[in-house]
Amino acid sequence: MKAYKSLSREELESLQQELLKAYEDAKAKGLNLDMSRGKPSISQLDMVMDILDVLNSGSEVKSENGMDCRNYGLFDGIPEVKRLMAQSVGVKEEHVIVCGNSSLNLMYDAVSRSVTHGVCGGTPWCKLDKVKFLCPVPGYDRHFAVTEHFGIEMINIPMTIQGPDMDLVEKYVNEDASVKGIWCVPKYSNPQGISYSDETVRRFAGLKPAAEDFRIYWDNAYAIHHLYEDKQDEILDIISECEKAGNPDMVYEFFSTSKVSFAGGGIAGLASSPRNLDDIRKSMVIQTIGFDKVNQLRHVRYYKDLDGLKAQMRKHADIVRPKFEAVLAVLERELGGLEIGSWIRPRGGYFISFDAMEGCAKEIVAKCKDAGVVMTGAGATFPYGKDPRDSNIRIAPSFPTPEEMEAATDLFVLCVKLVSVNKLLETM
Repeated sequence: MKAYKSLSREELESLQQELLKAYEDAKAKGLNLDMSRGKPSISQLDMVMDILDVLNSGSEVKSENGMDCRNYGLFDGIPEVKRLMAQSVGVKEEHVIVCGNSSLNLMYDAVSRSVTHGVCGGTPWCKLDKVKFLCPVPGYDRHFAVTEHFGIEMINIPMTIQGPDMDLVEKYVNEDASVKGIWCVPKYSNPQGISYSDETVRRFAGLKPAAEDFRIYWDNAYAIHHLYEDKQDEILDIISECEKAGNPDMVYEFFSTSKVSFAGGGIAGLASSPRNLDDIRKSMVIQTIGFDKVNQLRHVRYYKDLDGLKAQMRKHADIVRPKFEAVLAVLERELGGLEIGSWIRPRGGYFISFDAMEGCAKEIVAKCKDAGVVMTGAGATFPYGKDPRDSNIRIAPSFPTPEEMEAATDLFVLCVKLVSVNKLLETM
């Protein structure tokens, strides 16, 4: 196909009229589709329903160390679920605590605790003149919402195909003591699906922070969320790499089963150094008498071990993969060669990241909504909701059916074409 930028004004105006008619026809179809959030589909949730049958009123509810899971105690997790969660993200069991159902909750708590009480005896952030966080972009909107909620200044760090721009990360972290953290989704990143290279992970581990209380917020949300059996990304264990580099306390790693079992009904945990975990436990023991150990037991009895967990993830992949492929097929068929958008083909995770021509993302999303397809708001993948290029759009294929995703993507590419033509005509 011919690149739009090479078309004459007359050709663009003729194309504009064709696209306007097609858009009005699409609006008349009365679509009502939502690909705004990375939610598991109903079929994925149905697939896990038998987890509810693992425990009943006649079940033995003691953990392997004899703890009665119905009662108080072991507020940082039963041993068998610690082992399973450690194996799922490739860390040592002694580095893990298992808490409630939400890793986002644990991230919020980590920032809140740092603001009010400091990190491992350091000055509480609320007593400092300035606190900054680095934010790889495009990134996860809920990460940015947490730091914005606490009034923390956020600094954009561009993503590369290897991970965040480490030259910039090193400059900020090593030279500015007000930089206290960085948000990271190191495997199948949200939204681009990029996995950090070995070099990137090692450069993270080798940081020399100006601030003693600097921490890497390593949200390993998609550690086992592969789309393909034969094409899977793997990343280094950041905790082990930090230990090797002499920075054992520099990372908090977060994980959960929210898209493995039930969204909001899974289990979540974090991994870190003994010193960090001791610091976290001091607050946690005041915050709660204990999390839901019955749910922890239910999960470990259901999945049994890492092989069982991987087998379940293959079933999830069989449901999710056709939706990703439906979106990518439409993008490649309809936009390939037009030079009005780019995207990455992810091997895992829950999103496809699309970059439109500069200045077009908000209008594309608005036109999609007007025609019955709701997408993540343009700008959501940047701090403060401000994409400086107004270019990035996050596509969430997981919830609709493959047929619905194809219909939604057909409309999406139509909107991309129309808005791009309008933009090119404006600049002529």
